[in-house]
Amino acid sequence: MKFYKITFLILVFLPVLFSGCDSEDETKVIRLGHGLDTSHSVHKAMVFMSERLEEKSGGTMTIKVYPNQQLGSERECVELLQIGSLGMTKVSAATMENFAEEFKVLNLPYLFRNSEHRFKVLEGEIGRNLLESGRDKNLIGLIFYDSGTRNFYADKPIESPSDLKGLKLRVMPSQTAINTVKHLGGSPTPISWGELYTALQQGIVDGAENNLPSYYLNNHFEVCSYYTMDEHTAVPDELLISSIIWDKLTVQQQEWLKEAAEESSVYQKKLWQQSEEEALNGMKKAGVTIIHPDKEEFREMVQPMYEEFSQNPEMKQIIEAIQAVE
Repeated sequence: MKFYKITFLILVFLPVLFSGCDSEDETKVIRLGHGLDTSHSVHKAMVFMSERLEEKSGGTMTIKVYPNQQLGSERECVELLQIGSLGMTKVSAATMENFAEEFKVLNLPYLFRNSEHRFKVLEGEIGRNLLESGRDKNLIGLIFYDSGTRNFYADKPIESPSDLKGLKLRVMPSQTAINTVKHLGGSPTPISWGELYTALQQGIVDGAENNLPSYYLNNHFEVCSYYTMDEHTAVPDELLISSIIWDKLTVQQQEWLKEAAEESSVYQKKLWQQSEEEALNGMKKAGVTIIHPDKEEFREMVQPMYEEFSQNPEMKQIIEAIQAVE
């Protein structure tokens, strides 16, 4: 079924996706598909990246951005990158763990001490190594985008892990995310992001977990009026380019693209902080009950996951390196 679905996407979008990159009036155009709304900080950062790339290249390069799953779901876009039918995409580290095992570490609950620690890890040597970890799958990571911390929300208060028992909670298609909810006593249910509002409305799931802007901008407060700031994970987004497309660029073009991507990461971080503040203000106006629980209870219940990961020498080494970052 997956083969036929991807084949269908390629046939439908063949005029758009041909080789993931083409030339229009002497301008090299790289196609970038993602599933976020145009109001999202990551989309705005991608548009900014395209503008900076045009400036750096003197108008000889640009990126055409297709938001809102126009070219497929997050996983489908990654698979299109692997065969060179799409140039670039944004992928959550949770989805990326299905393509590069090292990314499982980034999905561990309570991995980072705070946001400063997280940025030092992702923007340092550990982060650079992770960006390269999908190269054997034709996936090259350029930079990370900030996605804040993920928190639980439902139509009932969640003040401790005991309140998660019996709740069906939407999670991303990540085994680590699934295991996190299981360890905390909930019932993890993978559902496409685009289908989540309806699933919450119809009671297919009782709640979900995500960052502040995603919860607010997608109006999930209309069906789940309790938001718990447990900050169990801080799963970043990764900007990917197909190695098939990358290898067709000159060294100079690669440098321009890399510089534009890095500048967009700095720009997006500022936008993200603004969007979190706007989301919090909007949630308060909408009457959302914001709960600040004792995070230590949550942290203790997921410690067995670290013991499980430590059985793998490579995973243990990455975790220890992250914990050692000051």
